[in-house]
Amino acid sequence: MAEKLVSLTSKLNIPFIYKSSFDKANRSSVNAAFNCPILTDVHIESQCSIVSEVADVLQIPAFLCRQTDLLKAAAKTNKIVNVKKGQFLAPWDMKNVYAKLEKFGAKNIMLTERGVSFGYNTLVSDMRSLPIMKETGAPIIFDATHSVQQPGGIGDSSGGERKYVEILARAAVSVGVAGIFMEVHQDPDNAPSDGACMIKLEDLEDTLIILQKYDAITKEKTAL
Repeated sequence: MAEKLVSLTSKLNIPFIYKSSFDKANRSSVNAAFNCPILTDVHIESQCSIVSEVADVLQIPAFLCRQTDLLKAAAKTNKIVNVKKGQFLAPWDMKNVYAKLEKFGAKNIMLTERGVSFGYNTLVSDMRSLPIMKETGAPIIFDATHSVQQPGGIGDSSGGERKYVEILARAAVSVGVAGIFMEVHQDPDNAPSDGACMIKLEDLEDTLIILQKYDAITKEKTAL
């Protein structure tokens, strides 16, 4: 999977960061084999220093975005820190998250929008959140696949609406973002988790080409 993604994004001249699992062997092997930056989630403070030995970007999951001790530990690694906005959080509240990271010494901070809870088992994307969070000065990322997630939507696991991934990604790029996060799989319907939200690998190139066109138009009007 990593090889195909690196090859495709290189072909299209798109900067690419690969999200890897927490296992150190997986992270280091991907980094060494394909020479691409690696992003990994961290969940507790003690993981930050370990992950920073290999990963280029430490990601704070949405449900942990307000955990001060975790933010501090991530900032102290001097790595890029990406924070996903909690589904329960207003976009302007991310200014406090950004300020904490700056206070703790983080120099490179990204903020990611991944939808907001709307009733039960539903997330919606409020595109106003993108320029609001951008007021921090941080590069803003839009998570196009988790934004279509339906938490707990199929009883014992989460559902999703894959058909809206590209639509929301186009909308976000039109507003103006620094990057798009997408989960990709050869066979999403049989993926271990979040398959309903993933886009098919075979559809990725067409999606990226379309997003590049939207991005070019947006950049004619505003600097990201």
